[in-house]
Amino acid sequence: MAQKPVFRPLHWLKPLSLRAALACLGLVANQAWALDVLNAAPVVQSDQVRAELLVHAPQGLMAGQTVRAGLQLKHAKDWHTYWKNPGDSGLPTQFEWKTPPGVVVSDIAWPTPKKFPLGPLANFGYDGEVLLPVSITLPLDWRSNTLDISLKASWLACRTECIPEEGEFNTRLSAINPTGMHGMAFEATDDRAPKSIAEKSNKSSVEGQFISFFSDALPSAWRGKTLTVFPEMPNIIEPGAAWTQSWSDAGWTARMPLAAMRTESPAQLAVVIAHNEGLAHGQAAEAGVKLALPVGGAWPAAQPMPDGLNPALAAALEKNAAEPSPAQAAADSGGLLAALLGAFLGGLILNLMPCVFPVLAIKVLAFTQHGDPKDPAVAAQVRARHRASGLAYTLGVVLSFAALGGILVALRAAGEQLGWGFQLQSPAVVAALAVLFTLIGLNLAGLFEFGSLLPSSIASLQAKNPTVDSFLTGVLATAVASPCTAPFMGASLGLAVGLPAPQALSVFAAIGLGMAAPYLLASWIPAVAHALPRPGAWMNTFKQVMAFPMFGTVVWLLWVLGQQSGINGAAALLSLLVMLAMLVWSWGLSGRSRTWLTAATGVGLLALVQALGPLVIADPDTPLTQSNSTSSSGAPVAWQAWSPETMGELTRAGRTVFVDYTAAWCVTCQYNKRTTLSHPDVLADFAARNVALLRADWTRRDPAVTASLASLGRNGVPTYALHRPGQAPLVLSEVLGVDEVRRALAQP
Repeated sequence: MAQKPVFRPLHWLKPLSLRAALACLGLVANQAWALDVLNAAPVVQSDQVRAELLVHAPQGLMAGQTVRAGLQLKHAKDWHTYWKNPGDSGLPTQFEWKTPPGVVVSDIAWPTPKKFPLGPLANFGYDGEVLLPVSITLPLDWRSNTLDISLKASWLACRTECIPEEGEFNTRLSAINPTGMHGMAFEATDDRAPKSIAEKSNKSSVEGQFISFFSDALPSAWRGKTLTVFPEMPNIIEPGAAWTQSWSDAGWTARMPLAAMRTESPAQLAVVIAHNEGLAHGQAAEAGVKLALPVGGAWPAAQPMPDGLNPALAAALEKNAAEPSPAQAAADSGGLLAALLGAFLGGLILNLMPCVFPVLAIKVLAFTQHGDPKDPAVAAQVRARHRASGLAYTLGVVLSFAALGGILVALRAAGEQLGWGFQLQSPAVVAALAVLFTLIGLNLAGLFEFGSLLPSSIASLQAKNPTVDSFLTGVLATAVASPCTAPFMGASLGLAVGLPAPQALSVFAAIGLGMAAPYLLASWIPAVAHALPRPGAWMNTFKQVMAFPMFGTVVWLLWVLGQQSGINGAAALLSLLVMLAMLVWSWGLSGRSRTWLTAATGVGLLALVQALGPLVIADPDTPLTQSNSTSSSGAPVAWQAWSPETMGELTRAGRTVFVDYTAAWCVTCQYNKRTTLSHPDVLADFAARNVALLRADWTRRDPAVTASLASLGRNGVPTYALHRPGQAPLVLSEVLGVDEVRRALAQP
């Protein structure tokens, strides 16, 4: 940025010298203003491409004059963008200019491209640094003192994956001040531009399913060397197919196969021929030559696509690129099998989560109540009931997981931004589960029996239909288990939401089958059931002890709600639960005290629901996504709230960024936060490498966080991603280890 001129006292100058000095200072000030305006032109920076609008007007601006402008693209290692004919895939960079009336902007003067082989395919484009220039011609009656230029550009950045990017650029030029600071960049791109050759001996000919090219006017320095052909019209040749070329003195001949899906049969074909074989990454292609070749021979019948198909294909490509789905690349049988295995293992591990264990404890207690009858007939009946219970529980779990998956897939197809565990993103659902687990805990503690609260016809269902009871227990277990993303589940869930519906539902069903497997195994294998303790007086004690894990789950749900609705929301729900417990207690009394206390507490509960209910679902009082830690060296390590804007600013600044996708209802998230992410060695590495720490809070529904997770191929939390400048994000495992994080940070 140019420095503003510094004015000093000039009283000692003579009047003529004073006027001359002021004139010089005015010129410097105008030049500084012009530089400020140009430097204020925006730069769009991503991990893949840095884009900047450059302008070249060394003569200033005059009516009828032509000035230069262009978009400079600087690609990260291994990334490239596309030429006007992208080859087998891709999209060319596109410009949309806004200029004053009468100002004419030319098409892009494309520099000579490079060829990027991709197995049997090939693309045409640019890596390293390239400037895509245009000419801007002012009208003959132009009289303005400034020229405002706006550019909206879009480009497709590809490596093995493709990311569509765009940017808007604005600048203002002064009529009286030349702009020549980018002259060398425009000279370099002019040197790379293909040079036209109009010799009559240049020709091409169609021979069956091949086309041949001939020229004897190519640069003499190229003789005997391997050249590359770039047709400007797409879908004429097969870019990645094998082809032949040969030299005979000064004459060069090439023979290439025609594209299988050729749609045009031109009478003249424009091609760029270049000598740029074996170029390293970032090494610019030498200037090629451009030939306009008349086509001899008869074209074979083309295969025109139906009207409207090309735009549809382009739209589909843009949509797929804008919403990358790693699942599509892994949707083969091997990828699906790995996803099913990972989902099954993740379901198994869900049984170890504290949000699931209390529910399973109820089923363990039910097993022990059956005892071990000596009568073979009775024993057979007990085993049959065990197996029926195991199958019903498994069916409840699997169908519930499939139902949740179906809802998720359907809503995602309808445009909703949802992810795994979405039901606990609703404070109302969290509150309802807290009420349910409170009632279960009070029941296990012996404060009441469900039969005393419900009509006898309903209360007897559990005894008369233990199979139905097992099924409903499986549904309940799923409701509290699904928010936990166990190890192996993250990639499987991320894959599942992008698969076709039948395959996606099979992944969700595999999670349920894994979770139900231990109980199903115990119900069908007598040895497992025999390993359980024998029934006795201890069972009543065990039942009461199991109340406390239920209350522990209520504490967890209250904490989740506190993250969603603030401390007032958690206190409001706790007050309602206390009043609910008093209502249940009063119902167990006898005589008039039961009538009066039940009525009073019932009215009190209704009043509290009306007064405190809104607080339960209110927005939080303060954001809880930011926290600070201290490294072992004493340096503070600050976590910031994640947002697309914050992420973009840090990326453009060239910072390494570590993102923790978390939620209050995710037990694994909290474990990692309090162990690995709080470990002194990890914090010291973060501080030493100046890593920016962002926490993406998914406790309440946030479409931006959901979209960011999807871009990483994930659909649940925890997810951890390390973003380095110029590199693809590195996604770490769900259960973080100190060594894993430190190794990731130590990588170059």
